[in-house]
Amino acid sequence: MAWKPTEIPDQTGRTFVITGANGGLGAETTKVLAAKGATIIMACRNAAKAQEVADAIPGDVRVAALDLADLASVREFAEKSDEFDVLINNAGLMNIPFSRTKDGFETQFGVNHLGHFALTGLLLDRIRDRVVSLASIAHKQTPKLWIDDLNYENRRYQRNLAYAQAKLSNLMFARELQRRLAESGSAKRSYAVHPGVSATDLFARTETPIDRISKPLIRLVGHPPAKAAHSTLFAATMPDADPEIYWGPTRFMQSQGPVEPSPSSRLSQNKDMWRRLWEESERFTGITYKF
Repeated sequence: MAWKPTEIPDQTGRTFVITGANGGLGAETTKVLAAKGATIIMACRNAAKAQEVADAIPGDVRVAALDLADLASVREFAEKSDEFDVLINNAGLMNIPFSRTKDGFETQFGVNHLGHFALTGLLLDRIRDRVVSLASIAHKQTPKLWIDDLNYENRRYQRNLAYAQAKLSNLMFARELQRRLAESGSAKRSYAVHPGVSATDLFARTETPIDRISKPLIRLVGHPPAKAAHSTLFAATMPDADPEIYWGPTRFMQSQGPVEPSPSSRLSQNKDMWRRLWEESERFTGITYKF
């Protein structure tokens, strides 16, 4: 029988930090967890918008400023954070025009991966239970990981490949984090999940004419954001969820359906590439994890 959020145990006394929680899957995740008794910290770039969303959600929902495109903001957020139970690396950008973050990173790679890599590393000693990172079925769309040019210094920018690289990096990061946690004997866990396809605002920020038609078209093949959030909720709350499994929908080319063990590309399973990406991420961010 398909897993449903009604199976989530009572979350009273547990605290979740969710990046990008002011809309889409982050907001849906917040609603469910708050209804289960959890305390939610919505970590968002636009704190004013996040506060409007938080005010409309019953429960203990708080807002904190976090800009993943600025490592100084990431450090400031981490310095102010107390211990909590679960970090959900949810925020993301998709198929946007070329730009760079405040620290000079290609923006999709910088926000989707490096910002979360830095955040997780700075918070790891305060996370009591687990980390959940949102990857995507789009990770399959890149033929390789340009490990020697992750930051687009020497190749032509292609927005779809940049997004695929960022999501592949999310998946590899989550797996390498789990490997290192297990190797160190830590009881903490790292999960990689994907939501399938859902008509969130990700599909309306490409700054091209397709923005006007993408969400209606996506609704035809995907599933609603409330259902797309199921894989995140499952990995974030279920005590017996296996961190070695990539969780997400599997029907209609993984675009929708219940939470199940989901296949990933052969490239995403390359453990040597996990290590090399980790080392490059440390070099870019200047952050070294302590296990």
